[in-house]
Amino acid sequence: MNSIPIIISGIIITIFGIIFGLQGQGMVGPEQSFMYQSSEWINNGNYIAMFGVIVILIGYVVEKKKLI
Repeated sequence: MNSIPIIISGIIITIFGIIFGLQGQGMVGPEQSFMYQSSEWINNGNYIAMFGVIVILIGYVVEKKKLI
């Protein structure tokens, strides 16, 4: 099993989480968005980014176990 797609998916998920968190803080995105300056989306963005990091780590572990 190739773990590169897992790692790439994790990176994409992490990037989306960071963007959502920044939009929740009001740093990026349109002001008309329901996510703009929303503390709920700051938390959601953090959770999504953490999930992305976990997916990256799973892909990394799969890759290392493949080499053994």
